[in-house]
Amino acid sequence: MVGWAGAGDGPRAWGRAVVAPLARAGRELTGTLLGLCTAALTLVWALTAVVALVCAPILPSPARRRFRGAVTRWAVRLGDLDLARLARWAGVGVVDPGPGAAPRVAYLLLRLPVALVCGYLAPTALMLVAVFAGGAVLELFTGGGTTVPVLMPGARMHVSSISLGLLMGLVVLMVTWLVAALASAADRALARRLLGPSNEDLLHRRIDELTHTRSGIVRAVDEERRRIERDLHDGVQQRVVALAMLLGRAQRGHDPERTARLVRQAHTETRVLLDELREVAWRVYPTALDTLGLESALTEVAERSPLPVEVRSRLSAPPPRELATAVYFVAREAITNAVKHAGATAVILHLDDADGVLDLRVLDDGRGGADPGGSGLTGLARRVRALDGTLSVHSPPGGPTTVRAALPSTTIRSPHAPGDR
Repeated sequence: MVGWAGAGDGPRAWGRAVVAPLARAGRELTGTLLGLCTAALTLVWALTAVVALVCAPILPSPARRRFRGAVTRWAVRLGDLDLARLARWAGVGVVDPGPGAAPRVAYLLLRLPVALVCGYLAPTALMLVAVFAGGAVLELFTGGGTTVPVLMPGARMHVSSISLGLLMGLVVLMVTWLVAALASAADRALARRLLGPSNEDLLHRRIDELTHTRSGIVRAVDEERRRIERDLHDGVQQRVVALAMLLGRAQRGHDPERTARLVRQAHTETRVLLDELREVAWRVYPTALDTLGLESALTEVAERSPLPVEVRSRLSAPPPRELATAVYFVAREAITNAVKHAGATAVILHLDDADGVLDLRVLDDGRGGADPGGSGLTGLARRVRALDGTLSVHSPPGGPTTVRAALPSTTIRSPHAPGDR
């Protein structure tokens, strides 16, 4: 069975290898010929536009406005018609060319030189193909083929006129296809440059962005692990060592009063250790974010802050977990920076989800001058970009400082959303 399948795959693969280039060449030739039609219409439009400009001073205002409106609408329709040609026959579709006529006019006029060259070469190529290939076919059916002497350096050959005609017709077709391919490539490049990216361009950009974001997330995770390690080493580990030393001294002592005092100190140290463990766990990930929601978690951050923090939330529905986590860490880092570095006296936190965007703004009245490239904000920016969001910092010298995160809430659906039930 495997042998038969392999034997059948060979002819099919060869067939695809032959048919695919021929189909592509046919599409490019057809697209180039249709492009000649839109170029001819562009010439008519250009002449009309010139007439409109010349006659504008002598026409009454209503007629002048109607004439200019008609010329503009024609330019937009011609541009859209040629873009449809590119999407159908050249395999490139501009995503959003915009409503304006100026980019379309620039595109239509700049592609005219190439179209004029193709318009001159196309009839010549068709005539040569008809002469060579048509003459060869005619001689084949009438039996009037002859031999043509071909002189080459050091050799003399006699070639059938039928074979030579078919060969020359094929060569002309190949050259015509090459010119059509170049013209099609020029139109594609011009459309992408003047009218916007194509779906393929956007796909490549998205791949590059995801690749960059993935590496950024890996770095952010590594930085977060280092921070957790520092918290555990500098805080929790030192407390554990102190507790072990107190218990060891109590175990070796023979004075009951001294031993009781050491045990009380160890008990106090244990309570402090538990508080620090809770603080580290809260900084890693707060349980309130999953159990009570984003607003409650931000309220807890505000209550823990040594500065007055006002939370103003206008959420229409609980955001998805991924977005809520990103917004939570951005808000907490911004409040922490305001406490440590800004010299602020108050912080205001705005949160809403209008127009399908989860928008967070953290404002403080500090001295400003915050560095958007700092390690904390850089890691948060990577987290936000991974969710197709943006993070911006506006902090002029003298303040105030505004940290804003905007994340599209329509890209991720929460597993607990009502619509999922």
